[in-house]
Amino acid sequence: MPRTRKAVDTSTYTGRFAVRLRSLREKRGMSVEELAEASGVPDKTLYRWESADSAPDIEKFPQLAEALGIKPRTLLPEG
Repeated sequence: MPRTRKAVDTSTYTGRFAVRLRSLREKRGMSVEELAEASGVPDKTLYRWESADSAPDIEKFPQLAEALGIKPRTLLPEG
């Protein structure tokens, strides 16, 4: 059964990061599970990041970026 996603508050940094990460992942046609495998970050952690329940330490950006095929700064939310 697919997970239902709650609305993300984009007025916060964590919310903007959540939207950015999900958008980048979906743009590359990856599931959360595929990104988890490629980045070494547990899928439950990625779900928390994408639902804005938490945000990663900046030290995680390089491994996420590599798995997504982007530069780490691309993960920084706009606004």
